[in-house]
Amino acid sequence: SNCKEDYELKSKKENVGNKIVDGAYRTMIERLQSSNNPNFFLLTYDLQNFDVLNFLVIPKHFFIPDIIEERKPLSSTARRAGWVGCNILLQSIPQTGKIFFVKNRQVEPKEKVITEWKKTLFLRDEKEITAKGWLLDIMNCAERLGRKEFSLDEIYTFENFLSKKHPENKHIKDKIRQQLQVLRNKNYLEFLGGGKYKIK
Repeated sequence: SNCKEDYELKSKKENVGNKIVDGAYRTMIERLQSSNNPNFFLLTYDLQNFDVLNFLVIPKHFFIPDIIEERKPLSSTARRAGWVGCNILLQSIPQTGKIFFVKNRQVEPKEKVITEWKKTLFLRDEKEITAKGWLLDIMNCAERLGRKEFSLDEIYTFENFLSKKHPENKHIKDKIRQQLQVLRNKNYLEFLGGGKYKIK
């Protein structure tokens, strides 16, 4: 490949699921903090028919410590006693961060894949993990509403959720508006006027 990108591939039988077992927790967190993590490919397959069910990439700029779950240390009787692994929490990643090459056995058009890849490259410019975390939270909240168009008031319904996630911030509504403006400036959202937005 000449795309000068690093990749990690995981594969599993049947469904994508909500989490993926990965390597050492400490190593993963260190890589995220140094922006040294690879893009993550996930392949699911049907072993009986030798079929690829799904093949997707999660671009590296969607990886923040929040989506990494620390697993329990291996028991004292295990060969690598005390070793601590991690899980990648797929449900914590916005749908825009899951770019399918193959979805439900159907190959996606190349142009669609490239467009989706380019759509969120702006996240790479955000080196500060907390700031990136806020952007991803707002993207997730907008997606959870389940439609392309939404209002500011609808995003405000996530105020309690966001204040629990970011207890140090006492001005959640201000922060929501600020993040919506950033996403608008980055061409991820379109402002429709009257407090309404649209995911592009």
